Formats: sequence, structure tokens, C-alpha cells
Amino acid sequence: MFTRTARAPARTISGDEAASFVRSGMWLDYGTALCQPDVFDRALAARRDSLSNVKIRSCLTMSPRAVVEADPTGEHFCWFSWHFSSYDRKMHDCGRCNYIPLNLGEVPGYYRRFLPPVDIAILKARPMDENGRFIFGPTSMWHRAIIERAKTVIVEVTSTLPCACGTENWVDAGEIDFLVEGDDQEAPELPNPAPNEVDRAVARHIAGEVDDGACLQIGIGGMPNAVCSLLLESGIRDLGVHTEMLTDGLGELYRAGCVTGSRKAIDTGKIVYSFTLGSRQLYAATHRNADFLCCGVDYTNSPQVIMQNDNVISINNTTQIDLQGQAASESDGHRHLSGTGGQLQFVRGAYSSHCGKSFICLASTYEKHGEHRSRIVLELTPGNIVTTPRSDVMYVVTEYGKVNLKGKSVGERARALISIAHPDFREELEREAYGLRLIPRAVTF
Repeated sequence: MFTRTARAPARTISGDEAASFVRSGMWLDYGTALCQPDVFDRALAARRDSLSNVKIRSCLTMSPRAVVEADPTGEHFCWFSWHFSSYDRKMHDCGRCNYIPLNLGEVPGYYRRFLPPVDIAILKARPMDENGRFIFGPTSMWHRAIIERAKTVIVEVTSTLPCACGTENWVDAGEIDFLVEGDDQEAPELPNPAPNEVDRAVARHIAGEVDDGACLQIGIGGMPNAVCSLLLESGIRDLGVHTEMLTDGLGELYRAGCVTGSRKAIDTGKIVYSFTLGSRQLYAATHRNADFLCCGVDYTNSPQVIMQNDNVISINNTTQIDLQGQAASESDGHRHLSGTGGQLQFVRGAYSSHCGKSFICLASTYEKHGEHRSRIVLELTPGNIVTTPRSDVMYVVTEYGKVNLKGKSVGERARALISIAHPDFREELEREAYGLRLIPRAVTF
């Protein structure tokens, strides 16, 4: 691992002094989720009128950012995101946030290979430990890659982050140029709503495919977490976890003794993840707990790493899928909602795993403008982004069942997907599929 060398020993300065280093046209990096700075952010926002075209990269912003709130027209601060939270989405809707397309596990390589060095990286971390390191809590992602090439590294020190065990979730004291005393705000939580009946119906179809000793990747949302709830009730044993995001559902399985990692081929006995978002109880579970291992996202999301464990089960949401099997999971037409994240990489990693399975799940319908609409469609909404291509999709699951698209022709796929669409839309979908010859008339499947 490359270690940066600061120009001089780190000096503690105020947020105002740190913000004074920023010049118009600079690229800044706020990092991801729990590691985004607060004191620096407010100080920088106060300098709004003296700055223009300051570009800030971020990911999964969990609370309003002062630089964005203080600059509604975006003349001074430009906000970029690798993956949208609800706040980022809201800012995108009003023209204040721009998405950066990616496979999440490739981002460390972007910083190391393609992006110019960041002018200033400002990341939140715990006070220095006995090893001379400032730990980013339960977040690793691509922070090491940012630091390696950043022109200036500033750490905002906070004691409220858990002290998570990890391989790349830290910065060494000798790499830091300046320290800013944080305000010790509690780490923001991600609400974990109870699954509804549709979520549980989808989860029942998936849970039956999970065997003792399986290695789980769980995405964000009610459906994946509903699977965790059903697995809790099933008495399943010896589960492993190798995931991008550590969720409350996985935390509950761990506390119940269902997760041991004893059958994992790599990182045996460890719950491997790259970042955590959820409840305070979940954060507390990672504190000085060697069962959890926080790793760089280029490790957690690499299909070549994922496949080394047997029986990988990858569970992710989508918002729309067409009759050929293209899954659009990140946008509603030209309105961006979230991001590619690690979905495609885990789909591929699970397929390559011995006896592995990937599941793309969705409710069969949704409501829009008072209209009942199908999420399984003849063709995707114009502008929708394909997250997982038809060639990669394995299982698709709705509350009406699950189908495996691997090895199926276009006609077979269309038939299979129509069979798990809402009954109100099946006849129309079949008529459209025949009309465009997706389903050949002379063949019986």
C-alpha cells in the first residue's frame, strides 16, 4: 500500500483557516457518507462570495451540506456525487448536483489512474490511535486512493465514529497536512423502514434459495432487508458476509448468531464490507470488533475476489426491467435516483462463484401521478439507464415469483418475465411482445 508523505508534521488549525486554503477552480473531495466534514463545510460556505467554480466530489451525503445550501444557483460551489442519497437526489432535481457514472468498485482506480490529483481532501476521522493512525470509522471505500495523490490532506477529527477494524479505513499521521477539531456530531443514521407485504413476498421467493453456509451480499432497501428477516426465522446457519454495504439486516443476522463466516474460502470468519450505513446499533457492532473487516471497495466489489467464496448470494433492487431482461436500477427516465453502485459487479461475481446466485428484485407495480403502472415493461422508459445488462441478469423476483433468465432466448425471457408481472398487465405485455416478434408465433416454450 502506498503511503503519502506530508510536507511537514500535521498542524491543528481552525475550520476558517482550513477553508482559507481553497481557491476558485479547485477540486475538493469530501469523501463518503459518515466521513464528510461538517466544521470545514460550514467555514467554506461562509467564503461563498469570494469563490467561484469550486468543484466538490462526494458520495452518499447523509445531511445537508452548507456549501450547497448557501449557493442555490451553483455559481460558487459545484457538487458532484458518485452515488446519490435522498439529499443528493433532491439537489439533482433542482440542478445542484451532478452524477459521476461508475462501477463503484472501480473508483479507487479512477483516482489513481485517470483523475488529476485532488487539490484538497477533507475527511472526517477518529482521533489518532496508538498506532499513529486516524480511523475513518466503518468506512473505507476509496479514501486511501484519494489521500495517496491529494495535494493537501485535511482531517476533521471526531470522537463519535466507531473504531472499526479494517485494512484501508485509516490515514497515517505522517500523511496529514492539517487537523481540524470537529464538533463531535453523532454519525447520521439511515432509516430502516419495516418491510411491507410485497417486500416479504419477494423475500420468501429468495430465502428459499439460501442454504447453510451461503455468503451474502445485501443491497440497500426494504426487500433485501426483508430477506434477512426471513433468514432469521428460518434457522439458517454458518452464513458468511462479503458485501459492499453493511446493513442493519446483516447486523441482525450477526447478533442472532446466524453469521459465522466459517465456510468462507477467503477472509474466513470475517464479515467483509466497505462502508456502513444504518442505525447506531449497527455502528456500535463494528466498534473494536474483529469479526468485522472494513476493506477498500476495489477489494469488496471485485468479481475476481467475490467469486473466490462459494455459494455467493447477491440480492439487489431494481426499479424497472424490460422483457429482454435489462435492469434499470438508478434512474427514472432522465431523472437520476441513486447510482450503479456495486450491483453489476456483484451480479458478475455471484455468477462466477461456485453455486452462486444473483437476484434482482422489484415490486411488480408502482403508482405515478395517480396511475397504477407495471415495473416490467416492453421497453424501458426513454432516458432510463441500464444498470445490469440482459446478458448478466440471473434471477428476477417479484411478489408473483422468480425466474432465471440465464440461457433463455429472447422469447423465453419475455414469457418468463410476463409470468411474474402483475396479473393486470400480463395480457397487454404478451400482446406487445407478440406484436414486435419478441415471442415467435411458431414456437411453443
